[in-house]
Amino acid sequence: MNTLTIQPNRAAQYLALTKPRVTQLAVFCAVIGMFLATPGLPDWRIVVSATIGIWLLAGAAFAVNCLVEREIDSRMARTARRPMARGEITVAQTLLFSGVLGGAGMWVLYNFVNPLTMWLTFATFVGYAVIYTIILKPATPQNIVIGGLSGAMPPALGWAAVANDVPMQAWILVLIIFVWTPPHFWALALYRRDDYAKSGLPMLPVTHGLKFTQFHIWLYTIVLVATTMLPFAVRMSGLIYLVSAAILGAIFLWYAWRIYRHYTDLIARKTFTYSIVYLSLLFVALLADHYFKI
Repeated sequence: MNTLTIQPNRAAQYLALTKPRVTQLAVFCAVIGMFLATPGLPDWRIVVSATIGIWLLAGAAFAVNCLVEREIDSRMARTARRPMARGEITVAQTLLFSGVLGGAGMWVLYNFVNPLTMWLTFATFVGYAVIYTIILKPATPQNIVIGGLSGAMPPALGWAAVANDVPMQAWILVLIIFVWTPPHFWALALYRRDDYAKSGLPMLPVTHGLKFTQFHIWLYTIVLVATTMLPFAVRMSGLIYLVSAAILGAIFLWYAWRIYRHYTDLIARKTFTYSIVYLSLLFVALLADHYFKI
């Protein structure tokens, strides 16, 4: 009876290391990139293999992140329940788990997709797990801006999987996520500022204060909405996407303006939640426009 109750809990602990909700959004953007890379439907075998490989390497990167930040996580209410923060999984177990996931992901991508996708995904792993987590995050309040490139790469990975190439259109999608990341993350950092102050990380609301962060969320959101017009400007998309991007962007601007001029923690929390919905719907609009272009 004890064995039956312990094993599922152990599996859940390892799953938690991969930050499944964050991984889902990243893989979703990669899958959209796969469908946008071809006029018709992509080869389903490539889609399945690339999705598995990218998912595995993303999970490996997040496991390393949990390992490196285990002491920081233990000081924050939002992350204190993570398995490494609670000491439920050892360093050796996490390294082995991450190594197996990452190795399996690279093997799948190399053998069933293409070497370009494998190397780009591995570079993304290094960018997030090493450059962002170990070097940038504890060093500068601009960590999420500089390190945002690794989190923005999924559409390029998906595009490379199907086309074995990363053209300008793929990099436009990367740019959209890159510019989206600061207002998305800083909204979270605002209403979790006490947590971040305890963590010791130099997050923007802690180092520069609320007003400075609120203003920068507003500025980045303006830049974001302008950036989302690029797919239409380069004729990558049509009216379905343009109208969708304009409506979604107007709502995001409204949230960002409220953060800037009428701040409350509740508004910041709602902005953070909407930012996830915003990015998801924006990429759905790209996909719909791709197949039903007006």
